[in-house]
Formats: sequence, structure tokens, C-alpha cells
Amino acid sequence: MEDGGRAHTAIVGWACTTLCLVSCAAAFSQGASLSACSDMMPRHLRVQLHSSNSNYVTVHTNMSFFFPGDKVPVTVRSTRDYMGFMLQARKVSNNEIAGTFIFLPPGSKLLTCFEDGDTVTHSDKSLKRNLSFVWKAPDQPIGDIKFFISIVQSYFVYWAKIESAVVAQGGQN
Repeated sequence: MEDGGRAHTAIVGWACTTLCLVSCAAAFSQGASLSACSDMMPRHLRVQLHSSNSNYVTVHTNMSFFFPGDKVPVTVRSTRDYMGFMLQARKVSNNEIAGTFIFLPPGSKLLTCFEDGDTVTHSDKSLKRNLSFVWKAPDQPIGDIKFFISIVQSYFVYWAKIESAVVAQGGQN
């Protein structure tokens, strides 16, 4: 009887663990959660952060400056496939999220961290490599910005807050 009870307990434990992992994987397969807004860190179980110096992804724009209200193209390039991502523009002065995204590629969607459309995340777990976005600067001056992206290669491997070069706000004194 003891062996039967242990086997039953083991099976129930295995089933609960499997269901938890499946539900967590399904939840994040459609985009990052709002809990990742501030630090851009995935909330997966047992994830392994890799150094941003050893990543295979770049985020950049062909503009070195912008003016309030400008539309800025943003390109994410990768030498490997990845499944998930989170992209934001942040003020250099205080690291606050700024602006909104107005053009998204397939497989992505807007996320509202602090204001509508200020963050983009994946909308499915299809493999991604090179993506293009358009970010719209706020109509009022905000100062210089950087774009940041976190990439999830697999459920257990990710890179957080890979940054672009500074994009300066034009017309500042």
C-alpha cells in the first residue's frame, strides 16, 4: 500500500509540474507580461540570463537625432532565430519609457506598460530574425533616447536590455 501511495503521489506531482510548465509556456507564447515592463526581464521559470556583450542581436535606427513628433524607423537584426522579444524606447536622462510604436511587423503586438503602445512584444512563438518597427516621439521634448530589446531564444535562454546607440533629440540647447 505504501508503494502504491508513493506512486500515486509521484504521478500527481509530475502532472501538476507538467501542467504548470505548459500553462506558463502558453501564457508567454503570446507576448511578455506586464510584470516585465520595468526591468524587461522574462518571468519564465528557471531562465538563464546571458551577458548582453555576447548576444547576436542588434537594435538600431538610421537616424542619429529626432525632433518631437518624428517617426523613427527601428530595426532589430539577428544572426540566429529567436521566439520572443520586448522592445521599448527609454529616455537617457531617467530611463523612463517614452513614445509609442506605430508600425509593427507580423508576429508582434503593442503592450501598454505606462501609456498606450509604448512597448512592443511578440504575439506568437514563431521564429523571428529581422524585424522593423516605427516609433513615434512624443509631441513634447523628452531629451535623448535609446532603444532597448530583450530577446528570448528559447523558454530557458534570454538576453535582457540590449541597447541601441543614443538617438539625440534635435533642437536642444
